[in-house]
Amino acid sequence: MREPGQPSLDQLRVFVAVIDAGGFAHAARQLHRTQSVISYTIANLEEQLNVVLLDRSKRKPTLTDAGQALLADARAVALKIDAMRARAKALAGGLEAEVSVVVDVMFPTYVLVRILETFQVQFPTVALRLRIEAMGAVSQQVLDGHCHLGVGGWMSANSDAIERLAMGHVRLMPVAAPGHALAQIEGPIPIGLAREHVQLVLSDRSSLTEGQDFGVLGLRNWRLGDLGSKHALLRAGLGWGNMPEAMVREDLASGRLVHLPLIVDKSANYPIYLIQRTGTPPGQAGKWLTERFAEQLPLLLAQGY
Repeated sequence: MREPGQPSLDQLRVFVAVIDAGGFAHAARQLHRTQSVISYTIANLEEQLNVVLLDRSKRKPTLTDAGQALLADARAVALKIDAMRARAKALAGGLEAEVSVVVDVMFPTYVLVRILETFQVQFPTVALRLRIEAMGAVSQQVLDGHCHLGVGGWMSANSDAIERLAMGHVRLMPVAAPGHALAQIEGPIPIGLAREHVQLVLSDRSSLTEGQDFGVLGLRNWRLGDLGSKHALLRAGLGWGNMPEAMVREDLASGRLVHLPLIVDKSANYPIYLIQRTGTPPGQAGKWLTERFAEQLPLLLAQGY
């Protein structure tokens, strides 16, 4: 048996059109060709692939088993070529090929989802790389050149290599499970009493805030690498800790967590910044992202989050 040849892109497109249009005549009208040209093209494709793609014994040509199997490949090739052409056109027009963004775990997830969904519709040819980090690790990703844009990032010192624009803050709330000892206390809770209980603390994997603690009061604390684990341990009653108010709002409403009215002078706000490298402004897609993030957080605060 001879080896299959090299089908052309036009042959594959005609094959797909015949199936989608429902026959040779309909495909001919759709592609503005004669029916004989369509039939000839399919015959040549079958010759190239060394298989029969269509059963012509019926009034309407139907896919053979081989045709059914190869139709998906034909569609995939055509779609890949279309995507390649669209991306090339976008690149020629000055649109960047990729945007990488790192977002703080404290940033409200549902707002992030809404922004990224809109981004994919607005810039379908731009590849988006996303990282989720905590505190100084957000700035570290931008500083090291791994990400074009950062959202969030609490760090103890500024660097001349990056620019930070304050956007606002995320409200934090001390919470615990209803069965926790601190949750049994009526009225404001003295800091000295809170120090006696295990505090669940989000840890920073970067060196930018090494040795720095933010909102840590407990003499005993568990350092956690992600906010999801902290949330789960809080609901299990294994400690108390600060959480973004928006993230625990349903827990507070259902009684799975309760607010701890601590007597503390420190601010319960977590700052959020737009972060990028100095002297490297974002392209068209990156600029769109920075504008959306800058718009959404103040809007969120205005709604009481």
